[in-house]
Amino acid sequence: MDLNGKTVVITGASSGIGEAAAKRLASMGAKLVLVARREDELQRVAAEITDAGGTAAYEAADLSDEDAVSACAENILAKHSPVDILINNAGRSIRRPVSESLDRYHDYKRTVQLNYLAAVNLTLKFLPAMLERRSGQIINVSSMSALIPMPRYSAYVGSKSALDGFSRCLAAEMVDHGIAVTTINFPLVRTPMSSQTKLYKNFKMMDTQDAADWIIKAVAKKPQRITSLAGEAWGAATTLMPNQTTKWTGRLMNYVGKRLQDKAEKPDEN
Repeated sequence: MDLNGKTVVITGASSGIGEAAAKRLASMGAKLVLVARREDELQRVAAEITDAGGTAAYEAADLSDEDAVSACAENILAKHSPVDILINNAGRSIRRPVSESLDRYHDYKRTVQLNYLAAVNLTLKFLPAMLERRSGQIINVSSMSALIPMPRYSAYVGSKSALDGFSRCLAAEMVDHGIAVTTINFPLVRTPMSSQTKLYKNFKMMDTQDAADWIIKAVAKKPQRITSLAGEAWGAATTLMPNQTTKWTGRLMNYVGKRLQDKAEKPDEN
């Protein structure tokens, strides 16, 4: 895989999956543009990439702010055009039952803004040059939970499901334009975001280096979707047996929650 001279924009690059993937891609010759809201952490990651012989710039932006997303894209196009690969990795997870969210409509709005609308906005900004060159790739980082009914994550799963739907439509439209669209449905990954939920300490989780492997696979193979065998099986079961799958998943998660004395967590702000 020859990435020399290729410009890769990756959001959520200040830690976790984004940081690990950025370092791997830089080691393969890609020119990284790191995007996240924490400028000090972006500086650290960019410096570590540069010290290792790679090339990295950064653009600090709060992607939950629509105007900031547009300004970020315009700055990147002005300084680093053309963009060859866009990896929409930034995300926010909120864990709260719908019954406890009746007065928290804002949870849904802010989750959709970051997990879905920011990714769409960046895609629309970078797509024209890709179409003109008939070359490029959009990689959207989603979750296995978007493939199955997942209690207590309606805000998060709803936003990731929207991203999945957008990706499928975009992939179909780009078939004859030389642009690949890949959705990655990760299982639980041990990152600063997931650490906000204490319940996850009891779960086996993918580490960030293995997650970075999936992103490298997406860049190299350009499949439409990457997930685990469990994700594929559960997703198929949800499609073929929606009533049964919803019932089993709901009861299983309720049992696990009671067994581990699971309580609602503070919404993640990463």
